[in-house]
Amino acid sequence: MPTENLLLIDCDSTLSALEGIDELGRLKGPEIFRRVEAMTNDAMEGRLAVEAVFGRRLEIIQPRAEDLREVGRRYLETIEPTAVAMLDHVRREGWTPIIVSGGFRDAIRPLADHLGIAQVEAVDLRFAPDGSYLDYDRDFPTTRSGGKPEVVATLRRRHQPRRIVMVGDGVSDLETKPVVDLFVGFGRYVQRARVAKEADHMISSLAELPPLLARRDRS
Repeated sequence: MPTENLLLIDCDSTLSALEGIDELGRLKGPEIFRRVEAMTNDAMEGRLAVEAVFGRRLEIIQPRAEDLREVGRRYLETIEPTAVAMLDHVRREGWTPIIVSGGFRDAIRPLADHLGIAQVEAVDLRFAPDGSYLDYDRDFPTTRSGGKPEVVATLRRRHQPRRIVMVGDGVSDLETKPVVDLFVGFGRYVQRARVAKEADHMISSLAELPPLLARRDRS
């Protein structure tokens, strides 16, 4: 019998205040940052498909391997202030947290390790031996619209959980609503109108999450 509950959490603007791709752009100067940030907002608000901007932003930035390490450090400096306590609580209640992100695995991994999250579903970047950018994993689901529901389906097959809850700030997260048991919108750092309208619940602090999970367990 399934006994596990999965808590799927977005990384950018949820577990951390940052958008990792925008931070990569920031490292390249204000003009590139402005261009990348505008594209990110269009995708996260649902005005553009994720696949319309995913590769283009990386082409503009041309990140280096050391840039991902720097973004990883910035994630650690901007952790959502109630995340650690929330994760400790939900683990005691039988939930397994997994990060599901359209960001980059190598940048997210230090944050995940700090938070004790073993599994990270995110995009791998490829670099040349000298650290220069080559490409990204074009087959990974979160590089395109509708990708996060694909990840959810894979996790459901693999873990066969009793329940799956998704938490995130963007439209790509909201796309999981039909395939999870509860979708919780997160608005601490960015308020997205469609997410606020269509989420099962909206929260502005991860500390608000455990009571929602407990309430659903009792229902």
